Amino acid sequence: MSSLREITEYVDALLEVQRFADYCPNGLQVEGRRELRTLISGVTASQALLDAAVAAGADAVLVHHGYFWRGESPVLTGMKRRRIKTLLDNDISLLAYHLPLDAHPLYGNNATLARELGFRIGGVVGSGPAKDILFYGELPKAMPAFELREWVAVRLGGKPLLIEASDRPVKSVAWCTGGAQGYIDEAARLGVDAYLSGEISEQTTHSARENGVHFIAAGHHLTERYGVAALGSHLAEKFGIAHQFIDIDNPA
Repeated sequence: MSSLREITEYVDALLEVQRFADYCPNGLQVEGRRELRTLISGVTASQALLDAAVAAGADAVLVHHGYFWRGESPVLTGMKRRRIKTLLDNDISLLAYHLPLDAHPLYGNNATLARELGFRIGGVVGSGPAKDILFYGELPKAMPAFELREWVAVRLGGKPLLIEASDRPVKSVAWCTGGAQGYIDEAARLGVDAYLSGEISEQTTHSARENGVHFIAAGHHLTERYGVAALGSHLAEKFGIAHQFIDIDNPA
């Protein structure tokens, strides 16, 4: 058992949350009981995850996608009221880390995705609020773009969408998990053969084709399952608490 404050302060420092001008508050978003024995982690603080956390007797929930996003209505009605009420009625804390979790070189979404896919990290770039968030590197061996898509499908599941931009094989690659398709132009400036993210937009196809960069959309949820699970496991080991990652299926 450890204190909620001790764990929160540790994660805030570990992920260097103060470096990021994010779109939501990072850290403790909803305060529950002071002591923490059982931690549940998941990608998004959906009602399904909260219900699973209640059933598991959780003291805290750790997620990548939490609440209180910039520009959203502040009123607690409907779905948001039900979610907050579930946390408060059960005295469960909610900790959420967005861009800081994307960027962390060991427990972050991009670093853990690289380990899952066997990508060799060569460096990181990024500017503005999303510092150090676009990773780039190489595959263990060159392969055609369609083979890379199949490799991603086997490792992550789902049905990755591939935009083939040329006949050249893929050796160098850039990636950023989640809804980061907008970084394809920056990836092109790096000179990589392919760019992988979670989602695709209409303009992504044109950028890929016109810049000659293969593009793979592997799923927002599927690409962001690994960071929060790795962070939760680290906290369990460091603080002697129980941890379980619960994967709430999401095809997006």
